[in-house]
Amino acid sequence: MKPQMRSEPSRFTSDDYAARMARVVDDALEAGLDGVIVTPGPDLLWLTGYRPTAITERLTMLVLAPHGRPTLLVPVLERPDAEAAEGSPGVAIVDWVDGTDPYQAARPLLQRDGRFGISDSAWAMHLLGLQAALPNTRYRALSQSLPMMRAVKDANELGRLEMAGAAADATYGEIVKMRFAGRRETEVAADLARLLREFGHEQVDFTVVGSGPNGANPHHEAGDRVIEQGDAVVLDFGGLMYGYGSDTTRTVCVGEPSAQVREVHEVVRRAQQAAFEAVRPGVPCQEIDRVARAVITEAGYGEEFIHRTGHGIGVTTHEPPYMVEGEEQRLRPGMCFSIEPGIYLAGRFGVRIEDIVTVTDSGGERLNNTDHALRIVE
Repeated sequence: MKPQMRSEPSRFTSDDYAARMARVVDDALEAGLDGVIVTPGPDLLWLTGYRPTAITERLTMLVLAPHGRPTLLVPVLERPDAEAAEGSPGVAIVDWVDGTDPYQAARPLLQRDGRFGISDSAWAMHLLGLQAALPNTRYRALSQSLPMMRAVKDANELGRLEMAGAAADATYGEIVKMRFAGRRETEVAADLARLLREFGHEQVDFTVVGSGPNGANPHHEAGDRVIEQGDAVVLDFGGLMYGYGSDTTRTVCVGEPSAQVREVHEVVRRAQQAAFEAVRPGVPCQEIDRVARAVITEAGYGEEFIHRTGHGIGVTTHEPPYMVEGEEQRLRPGMCFSIEPGIYLAGRFGVRIEDIVTVTDSGGERLNNTDHALRIVE
């Protein structure tokens, strides 16, 4: 049974995509760039609705510049798909043919001595090809030059993230009713994937099931270990629903937990809550990490918290901004990110609690709302 949630979201329109492209051009000007080059991947999908049927070696790139219409350069064989994209009405499409030099086709689209932001996902061969064709151009990664490009979500995007979060919550609500003891991690992971799809996900990106000592590896791939009585089990799962991400983690215990499992779980719960309470506009991203880390360090487990506190989420399940020391970008309403502190005791067990949070005008709002208490499962 699907969770109760709002109806299917409205489609993004060509006006939505045009507004995104215009905002990126404005931000590029403010950053001192002469334009932005966007290659296949999440940036191109977000700006145009275009996802090539296959990411190949053929050059594909969107050029956004202050003067001139947004222009998408594609291989001629992929032009029909590009023309069918939701954002294509606002884009001029230029093609090139196999056997010709695609970088020469790109030359007229770029200022010859320009400074450009370029997608982090750009292939090195394409960047080198552009540099050879236009040796006076300079390039910076978009994550360095326009780090907020996809970070602030509009109402439609937030609605999709809320739906994805509700579906992940419903998945957790069902998985904890199932038996864990005596089953392999891979079996539980398969149940998580099936439930995510049943509750509306079109894509499952990960189903981490880390039982007992495997839970001390934050990115453990579910394996053949048989889950035993007394195991703490880290469940971290998510994917895409209506094109936007979910990502949540809860730690359960099979039967009665040990005193240390209870203690560690409570420390992580307090750290996650403290970090959530620190969310508000204007706070530097690194402060969210510092708050969570301070709670865990004070409890004596600082060296066992071995990763950042969070990451952004949107058309991908991991994207900027990052809640990590050194990230001075300030929170703004509409930003969405995870808060997921953890403690990992090598050879014994791990605990992590994760919610997706969005920044509001006055604080934060959780998009995951399942209980943070240590859940006992069979």
